[in-house]
Amino acid sequence: MSARPSIAPAPDTLRAWLLEPAPASRGQARLGRWFRGWLAFRRNPLALVGLAIVVALVLMALFAPLLASADAAVHQVLEDRLQPSSWAHLFGTDELGRDIYARVVFGSRVTLTIVTLVSLIVVPVGLLIGLPAGYFAGWIDTVLMRLTDIFLAFPRLVLALAFAAALGPGIENAVIAISLTAWPPYARLARAETLTRRQAEFIQAAEMQGASHLRIIATQIVPLCLSSVIIRLTLDMAGIILTAAGLGFLGLGAQPPAAEWGAMVSTGRNVLLDQWWVATIPGLAIFVTSLGFNLLGDGLRDVAGGRG
Repeated sequence: MSARPSIAPAPDTLRAWLLEPAPASRGQARLGRWFRGWLAFRRNPLALVGLAIVVALVLMALFAPLLASADAAVHQVLEDRLQPSSWAHLFGTDELGRDIYARVVFGSRVTLTIVTLVSLIVVPVGLLIGLPAGYFAGWIDTVLMRLTDIFLAFPRLVLALAFAAALGPGIENAVIAISLTAWPPYARLARAETLTRRQAEFIQAAEMQGASHLRIIATQIVPLCLSSVIIRLTLDMAGIILTAAGLGFLGLGAQPPAAEWGAMVSTGRNVLLDQWWVATIPGLAIFVTSLGFNLLGDGLRDVAGGRG
């Protein structure tokens, strides 16, 4: 006898399984929580717009060579300089004859690289400072929070400019400069989340069972803080992008011939009145991307009940 082919569960059956009020396993409970979050998230049309913008940015960065020519983004063709929009150059050309569409597409890679690297730095640093401050309290809390207050006392953009000027131009130094100014809010958020859970019964039970402080922080507190941290990070993406664009505008970000949106706006300001597209197109890219992250972050915050 031949084996009967497996039949995929019907959508209604899968939905009922995910929404089961008494899940049979931890995995089912986790998937059900994510599915309920998605149902709440998709009821917000603006959040879906933000998600679509962010997904489009990621896809554009990943498939940039398929969407535009890398040579057109960097090669100078002076006889084609400052050309308006046409079939040959969808968004026109800049003052050096480079295709603005190609530069915007490849500039998304620079923006996404900066955002990703900054995120990978500020979240661990913020947790590393905020979690011990909230868990141990006392003089540890005082020292770590006063250090955080010192960084918070300076405007973020001004402090980033100071660090970038000291470190020198370049993407790596721009990432370091932005990270040095962006971690304090995550430290304070992690501290607040830890303080609210420090005296919880499950923490006391873990201590009575002999779990070390490091194990309690890593396995009990960090997972509970991550959702708020991720929401805050999504909301901060717009500020990170604007700061990176500001550094690029001043020549402290990615260096030529790399395509960077802030630097493109800077070079286009000299011909803004006559050839408006040179500065306007990358400016719109910055605006739309920042708007997308803000809408996505607002939607995630609403799903999480206002945390972050």
